[in-house]
Amino acid sequence: MAHAVRHADEVEAQHGVFKAMRQELGATAFGVNQLELGSGAEGPEHDHSTDGQEEVYVIVGGSGRVVVDGEEIELRPGHYVFLSPEARRKMVAGAEGLTWVGIGSQPGAYKPRQ
Repeated sequence: MAHAVRHADEVEAQHGVFKAMRQELGATAFGVNQLELGSGAEGPEHDHSTDGQEEVYVIVGGSGRVVVDGEEIELRPGHYVFLSPEARRKMVAGAEGLTWVGIGSQPGAYKPRQ
């Protein structure tokens, strides 16, 4: 497949918050998902120490905060958040909810051009 275009509104959310876009797009080099939390909702605290996956979260709607290893960081659209595999993280939505894109892969999978 040379390309794919999908709209997140056409993808059914798993557990009410998680839209698995990687499968919809056919990507195999990295994971990519859209996640949404309603007003004041909290996501689960977790890390990726068992699978070794780095993640980047791109905030695309609403506001809130990420709690990383106990540190609270305010978020709004335009913020990018890098998380190493061992970083404990939890997303917390603000009053208008929080929407972000999560991109993940194991370190070393990406080969930058020289």
